[in-house]
Amino acid sequence: MYSEKVFEHFRNPRNVGVIEDADGVGTVGNPVCGDLMTMYIKVKDDRIEDIKFQTFGCGAAIATSSMATELAKGKTLEEALKITKQTVADALGGLPPQKMHCSNLASDALKRAIADYLKKRGREEDLKRLGLDKLAEEEHEEHGEVCEA
Repeated sequence: MYSEKVFEHFRNPRNVGVIEDADGVGTVGNPVCGDLMTMYIKVKDDRIEDIKFQTFGCGAAIATSSMATELAKGKTLEEALKITKQTVADALGGLPPQKMHCSNLASDALKRAIADYLKKRGREEDLKRLGLDKLAEEEHEEHGEVCEA
Protein backbone atom coordinates (compact mmCIF):
# COMPACT_ATOMS: atom_id res chain seq x y z
CA MET A 1 0.00 0.00 0.00
CA TYR A 2 2.73 2.51 0.99
CA SER A 3 6.23 2.71 -0.42
CA GLU A 4 9.28 2.32 1.79
CA LYS A 5 9.99 6.03 1.24
CA VAL A 6 6.58 6.96 2.71
CA PHE A 7 7.33 4.82 5.77
CA GLU A 8 10.79 6.39 6.08
CA HIS A 9 9.42 9.94 6.03
CA PHE A 10 6.66 8.99 8.47
CA ARG A 11 9.04 7.32 10.93
CA ASN A 12 11.80 9.93 10.54
CA PRO A 13 10.22 13.12 9.27
CA ARG A 14 12.58 15.87 8.17
CA ASN A 15 12.29 19.54 9.10
CA VAL A 16 9.69 19.13 11.85
CA GLY A 17 9.10 22.16 14.04
CA VAL A 18 8.42 25.85 14.06
CA ILE A 19 10.49 28.77 12.82
CA GLU A 20 9.69 31.42 15.42
CA ASP A 21 10.69 34.35 13.22
CA ALA A 22 9.43 32.83 9.97
CA ASP A 23 9.28 35.07 6.91
CA GLY A 24 6.17 33.22 5.71
CA VAL A 25 3.62 30.86 7.24
CA GLY A 26 1.01 28.78 5.44
CA THR A 27 -1.74 26.69 7.03
CA VAL A 28 -4.20 24.35 5.32
CA GLY A 29 -6.58 21.79 6.68
CA ASN A 30 -9.09 19.13 5.76
CA PRO A 31 -12.16 19.29 8.00
CA VAL A 32 -13.38 15.93 6.66
CA CYS A 33 -10.43 13.90 7.99
CA GLY A 34 -8.93 16.40 10.43
CA ASP A 35 -5.51 16.79 8.78
CA LEU A 36 -3.93 20.16 9.55
CA MET A 37 -0.59 21.37 8.16
CA THR A 38 1.41 24.51 8.80
CA MET A 39 4.62 25.33 6.94
CA TYR A 40 7.13 27.95 8.00
CA ILE A 41 9.73 29.39 5.65
CA LYS A 42 12.83 31.53 6.07
CA VAL A 43 13.81 33.28 2.84
CA LYS A 44 17.09 34.87 1.79
CA ASP A 45 17.55 36.42 -1.67
CA ASP A 46 14.23 34.88 -2.80
CA ARG A 47 15.49 31.39 -1.92
CA ILE A 48 14.04 29.14 0.79
CA GLU A 49 16.89 29.05 3.26
CA ASP A 50 15.01 27.09 5.94
CA ILE A 51 11.64 25.36 6.12
CA LYS A 52 9.81 23.57 8.91
CA PHE A 53 6.39 22.03 9.33
CA GLN A 54 3.87 20.98 11.92
CA THR A 55 1.28 18.42 10.88
CA PHE A 56 -1.62 16.92 12.74
CA GLY A 57 -2.76 13.97 10.69
CA CYS A 58 -2.19 10.47 9.42
CA GLY A 59 1.11 8.91 8.40
CA ALA A 60 0.68 9.98 4.78
CA ALA A 61 0.08 13.59 5.87
CA ILE A 62 3.30 13.57 7.90
CA ALA A 63 5.29 11.90 5.11
CA THR A 64 4.05 14.33 2.44
CA SER A 65 4.81 17.34 4.67
CA SER A 66 8.31 16.01 5.28
CA MET A 67 8.93 15.37 1.58
CA ALA A 68 7.54 18.76 0.53
CA THR A 69 10.02 20.49 2.85
CA GLU A 70 12.89 18.41 1.47
CA LEU A 71 11.90 19.30 -2.10
CA ALA A 72 11.55 23.03 -1.32
CA LYS A 73 14.64 23.63 0.81
CA GLY A 74 17.25 25.60 -1.12
CA LYS A 75 14.92 26.33 -4.04
CA THR A 76 14.01 29.79 -5.28
CA LEU A 77 10.44 30.84 -4.55
CA GLU A 78 9.48 30.32 -8.18
CA GLU A 79 11.06 26.84 -8.25
CA ALA A 80 9.27 25.92 -5.01
CA LEU A 81 5.94 27.02 -6.48
CA LYS A 82 6.34 24.33 -9.14
CA ILE A 83 6.11 21.63 -6.45
CA THR A 84 2.71 20.03 -6.96
CA LYS A 85 0.80 17.25 -5.24
CA GLN A 86 2.06 14.92 -7.98
CA THR A 87 5.67 16.04 -7.46
CA VAL A 88 5.39 15.21 -3.75
CA ALA A 89 3.63 11.89 -4.37
CA ASP A 90 6.15 10.85 -7.04
CA ALA A 91 9.10 11.74 -4.78
CA LEU A 92 7.61 9.39 -2.17
CA GLY A 93 7.29 6.56 -4.67
CA GLY A 94 3.55 7.07 -5.05
CA LEU A 95 0.56 7.26 -2.73
CA PRO A 96 -2.68 5.30 -2.67
CA PRO A 97 -5.45 7.25 -4.48
CA GLN A 98 -7.34 7.88 -1.24
CA LYS A 99 -4.24 9.56 0.23
CA MET A 100 -3.41 11.90 -2.68
CA HIS A 101 -5.19 14.74 -0.89
CA CYS A 102 -2.36 14.66 1.70
CA SER A 103 0.17 15.67 -0.94
CA ASN A 104 -2.25 18.36 -2.09
CA LEU A 105 -2.33 19.76 1.45
CA ALA A 106 1.48 19.76 1.63
CA SER A 107 1.96 21.61 -1.67
CA ASP A 108 -0.81 24.07 -0.79
CA ALA A 109 0.70 24.82 2.64
CA LEU A 110 3.98 25.61 0.88
CA LYS A 111 2.24 27.90 -1.62
CA ARG A 112 0.44 29.69 1.23
CA ALA A 113 3.73 30.23 3.09
CA ILE A 114 5.25 31.77 -0.05
CA ALA A 115 2.16 33.95 -0.58
CA ASP A 116 2.36 35.08 3.06
CA TYR A 117 6.04 35.97 2.60
CA LEU A 118 5.33 38.05 -0.51
CA LYS A 119 2.33 39.76 1.10
CA LYS A 120 4.31 40.71 4.22
CA ARG A 121 6.89 42.36 1.98
CA GLY A 122 4.35 44.32 -0.03
CA ARG A 123 5.14 42.44 -3.23
CA GLU A 124 1.63 42.57 -4.70
CA GLU A 125 2.92 42.51 -8.28
CA ASP A 126 4.74 39.24 -7.61
CA LEU A 127 1.64 37.81 -5.92
CA LYS A 128 -0.42 38.58 -9.04
CA ARG A 129 2.26 37.45 -11.49
CA LEU A 130 2.61 34.10 -9.69
CA GLY A 131 -1.14 33.62 -9.30
CA LEU A 132 -0.99 33.82 -5.49
CA ASP A 133 -3.02 36.99 -4.95
CA LYS A 134 -6.18 35.11 -3.90
CA LEU A 135 -4.22 32.90 -1.49
CA ALA A 136 -2.69 35.96 0.16
CA GLU A 137 -6.18 37.29 0.94
CA GLU A 138 -7.27 34.16 2.82
CA GLU A 139 -5.83 33.31 6.20
CA HIS A 140 -6.47 29.56 6.04
CA GLU A 141 -7.68 27.13 3.42
CA GLU A 142 -9.80 24.08 4.02
CA HIS A 143 -9.85 21.11 1.71
CA GLY A 144 -12.89 18.85 1.67
CA GLU A 145 -11.52 15.65 0.20
CA VAL A 146 -12.52 12.51 2.02
CA CYS A 147 -9.69 10.73 3.80
CA GLU A 148 -9.95 6.98 3.97
CA ALA A 149 -7.56 5.50 6.49
